[in-house]
Amino acid sequence: MAGRNHTSAELDRLSRALLRLHKRLLDGERAAYERMHGPIASNGAFLQLLLGHERFAWLRQLSGLMAALDELAESKDPNVRDAIVEHMASLRRLPMPSETEGDFGRKYHEALQRDPDAVLMHEAVKELLT
Repeated sequence: MAGRNHTSAELDRLSRALLRLHKRLLDGERAAYERMHGPIASNGAFLQLLLGHERFAWLRQLSGLMAALDELAESKDPNVRDAIVEHMASLRRLPMPSETEGDFGRKYHEALQRDPDAVLMHEAVKELLT
């Protein structure tokens, strides 16, 4: 998908793959949080944690990029192609797990170390981004 026109079907496949990965990462972070602090009382309480607790801050960067991708994919603006290409470049840079580079990369690396299914989802996203 790099540097070319992206069909709506390709963008939809990428969006769905990112959504599956994001949910898996959220579920893993929730489980880790609950091991330390006990069960989260409700989905509303979980949403509040997602929006404000530092443990989940690293995932908000991915959430924002996913939301922007969906907005671009739905745009009727004929000049949106350049914005999509730029956004795809941002997505390619973000999902790189690293033990040393930045909070997202480090926490993403840790999440992938804990969850082999997340690794498979990461690989699916990487494939769609190339």
